Amino acid sequence: MTTPQELPIAVIGATGHQGRSVINALHEFDVPIRALVRTPDAPAARALRESGVDVVHADQEDARSLADGLADVAALFFMTTFDGPDGTDGELRRGLAVADAAARANVPRVVYSSVGGAERATGIPHFESKFRVEQRLRGLVPTTVLRPVFFMENLAPQLTPNEDGEIVIRMPMPGDVPVQMIAVRDVGRAAARLLLDQTALDGDAIEVAGDELTLDLVAERTHEAFGVPARFESIPLAYLGDDEDLKAMFRWFAGGSAYHADLARSRSLIGDVGDLRSWLAAERQQGALAGGPRR
Repeated sequence: MTTPQELPIAVIGATGHQGRSVINALHEFDVPIRALVRTPDAPAARALRESGVDVVHADQEDARSLADGLADVAALFFMTTFDGPDGTDGELRRGLAVADAAARANVPRVVYSSVGGAERATGIPHFESKFRVEQRLRGLVPTTVLRPVFFMENLAPQLTPNEDGEIVIRMPMPGDVPVQMIAVRDVGRAAARLLLDQTALDGDAIEVAGDELTLDLVAERTHEAFGVPARFESIPLAYLGDDEDLKAMFRWFAGGSAYHADLARSRSLIGDVGDLRSWLAAERQQGALAGGPRR
């Protein structure tokens, strides 16, 4: 892997799960890192600074701070989120602002973490907003799009046994439909490789996954890892209330073959990309270290 620079690699969203996973992966290569954060004095930002990261203020709603934060960098990683009161409208606005700022700052290369299937007209609002950010980026700066599938970490809140000593994994979809998944750690490792090595990928986009399992098999793997009864329970879409975005996503999942990641191509980029067994083993180990069922 080539490490191109004395200039830093910029990371937006550095205090979130994906951003921190990218920083952790970049630390292995001893390259300078600049974290662009809204609140430099927050505990998570202070932790980054203590790990050797240059932490600077930049707000995706403030064009001037973005321009300042992106000056003189070797590359940029960022992702967008639809969390918050403004949903996908806010995600799109912030994503376009970063794309425009990267162009104004003449950022040489951008790696944007989107979502698997964003380019396939799914009709899922937070997929469509990410694809519009992809399109703006491609028109402005050299861009590689990383498209992760379902995060294994989405399972984490359900891995604590209930009062009967059983783990029940519930989602609004059938248990016999395969779903591709990946650990956030491996998204960070993929992004770091793309940021540091311009020859790492044949093409300008990749959908990445570490495993493909039905949710019934996810429950079996959970039983094997934790040594307690585990099962999957399909629940109605009505469980999601008025969240039409997530309802659209789970309908898409239920149709089968939603994600299209090539597992061999993912391994070629990431190396020893983790499967669900390895992720569950790490979750169990974290629980043992903390003296609890999983954390």
